[in-house]
Amino acid sequence: MSSELVFVGLGLYDEKDLSLRGSETIKEADVVFAELYTSLMPAFSISKLEKLSKKKISVVSRLDLEEESGEKILDAAKKGKTVLLVPGDPLIATTHVDLRIRAEKQGVRTRIVHGASIISAVIGLSGLQNYKYGRSVTIPFTNEISTVETPYMVVMENMRRGLHTLCFLDIKADEQRYMTIQQGLEVLLAIEKMKRKHVVTLDTLAVGIARAGSCSPTVKAGYVAELMNCEFGRSPHSLVFPGKLHFIEAEALVTFAEAPESVKELVE
Repeated sequence: MSSELVFVGLGLYDEKDLSLRGSETIKEADVVFAELYTSLMPAFSISKLEKLSKKKISVVSRLDLEEESGEKILDAAKKGKTVLLVPGDPLIATTHVDLRIRAEKQGVRTRIVHGASIISAVIGLSGLQNYKYGRSVTIPFTNEISTVETPYMVVMENMRRGLHTLCFLDIKADEQRYMTIQQGLEVLLAIEKMKRKHVVTLDTLAVGIARAGSCSPTVKAGYVAELMNCEFGRSPHSLVFPGKLHFIEAEALVTFAEAPESVKELVE
C-alpha cells in the first residue's frame, strides 16, 4: 500500500456539504480521521457520514493534532491511504499546514480535496467585493480586555486603507462555547473604551452573519447599536466591518442584508 494523507474539506453546515470527490476519497481510504474543533458545523453528524461512506471515522482532538503533533494520523498514513476530514476548506487552519509539512518531510504524499470556506461564504452572503478585504482576525474569548488589542488594531488598520475586515469569532469546542456576534462586539467596544480611536463605536457599520452554508443563514447589516439587539439565532456567527463602499456594495447590503438606506450615503 502506498503512503498518502488526504485533507478533505467538509464544507460549512452538514455532511451533505461534502463534495463528490471528497465522498469518493473517503470510500477509497484505509483509515479516516476527522477533527471538529477548528470550526462548528451545526448539523454535521459523524454517524450519518459513516453510513453514507461505509467507513469508520475516528475523531481527533486538539491535543492529538497540536500537542501530539498528529502522530497517530502520520503513523496511519505511512501504512496506507489516510483521510483527515476538516470543517470548511482544509489548510485554512495553520494546524493542518504544519501537519502537511511534517507528512511530506516524512515521505508521506499529501493531497487536498477542497470544500466550501467561511471566507468565500461570508463574501458571497454580504455582497461585499472579495478584492476589497484586508487582513482577517479572530476575536477571542477573554477575561482580561487589556490583553486583547489585536482585533481592534486590525479593524483600524483595514479601515484606514478603506478595506473590509472579516472577524472570526472564537470557538471553544471542548467547552461547547461559541462566541456570538454580540459577544464579539462587546469585546471590541470594551477595547474602544480604552483606546478611544473611534474605530468600533455604536455608530459603526457592521455585518453579522450566522449559519453560513445552511439553507437559512441570517445576514444583517446595520450600525453596532442595532446589531447588539438583533437575534441571530444559533452559531456559528461571523462579523464583518465594511471599509469604503462601492455603490454596488451598498446596494447589496441593503438588498441582501437589510441595511438601512443611509449606507448608500457612505459610498466613496
